[in-house]
Amino acid sequence: MPCNADNERHWQVIAQGYDLEPGPINLENGYFGRMSREVLAHYQAHVAFINRSNSVHVRQRFEQGENVAIRKLLAQLLDAEPDAVAFTRCASDALQSLIRNYNRLQPGDQVLISDLEYDTVKGAMRWLARYRDVEVIELAHAHPASFESLLQTYRDAFTRYPRLKLMALTYVTHRTGLVMPVEAIATAAREHGVDIILDGAHALGQIEFNLARLGIAFAGFNLHKWIGAPLTLGFIYIAPERLADIDPDMGEFHYPATDVRARTPYSTPNIPALMTLPQVFEEHRALGGAAAKGARMNYLRNLWVSQVRALPGVEVLTSDDPRLYCAITAFKFVGRDQQLMAQRLLEDYNLFTTTRVGAAFGTCIRVTPGLLTSAADINVLVEAITELNTG
Repeated sequence: MPCNADNERHWQVIAQGYDLEPGPINLENGYFGRMSREVLAHYQAHVAFINRSNSVHVRQRFEQGENVAIRKLLAQLLDAEPDAVAFTRCASDALQSLIRNYNRLQPGDQVLISDLEYDTVKGAMRWLARYRDVEVIELAHAHPASFESLLQTYRDAFTRYPRLKLMALTYVTHRTGLVMPVEAIATAAREHGVDIILDGAHALGQIEFNLARLGIAFAGFNLHKWIGAPLTLGFIYIAPERLADIDPDMGEFHYPATDVRARTPYSTPNIPALMTLPQVFEEHRALGGAAAKGARMNYLRNLWVSQVRALPGVEVLTSDDPRLYCAITAFKFVGRDQQLMAQRLLEDYNLFTTTRVGAAFGTCIRVTPGLLTSAADINVLVEAITELNTG
């Protein structure tokens, strides 16, 4: 198995670099990730330093060069050009900016979302209907999903709705962890003249990808999920040759129209968090990057899914096709109140999970291991699901 994915001792050593608050076993690591003890120390030191130096350092050093160097490091992480990325507070901010400033829509055009998109993205696309006089097409994906069924759903939509110009696509769906076949969908979309805005919030850090190879020109990402950065850090990606298709945000003038940074609101960012990113990126690479993290998360995911999928009262909602899953996987107790069952996981077995709603298949329980999750933790989950299924 690659990257020591099943080597508990290896990952136990890594876990020792993190502080963990006593409490339930956390299987809800999809909300945001932890900073390591070393990253946290750097962040706290930067907070203290900026608090002492205030604008003297920020105006003279950070704005004049440090932020440029950090942006270059971000671009290297993404295998992109520095002029393709700009920092935001989170993926949602980046995606909202891309949606509201996309300038190729005309009244009567159509835009596309599915039931698996993030609610903020759905809301932003529906906003276009009110303010750009476009029609929103909303799809519900067939369940259970397969690579071909997902792709065919979009192929059918491109044929059925010839006025489609723009679509949202979530790389890793936050409800179930389903990994969309982005490259295949992007190829089909391109054949029909449909642009994609990609939600990569959960992909960066656990999936290896190249945006140019995927055929993606517009995307938003988080740095506080699987990369291990402080909260309040994300970024926008716009392929340089497509920059003119996204207007400066609400007439933003602090940067020229030829600068991707004009596509985000100008404000005072979390400077200490940005200053911590070189340490974050170095640590991410030292751990083996997305290849190692993804392999470990997939191992832990498969460890519990393989033992509960066959239970008659349990439905695992995420495919076992290795192209279509990652750390996050959702399930439901058939015919039960999922919120109540999640509460029983917590109260009876000390397992913290979360429920997700909004998909066509209804409410589900989302399970997301993290870097500090052990195989022993997963065994507790398997025991809990098995016993609750019969109880």
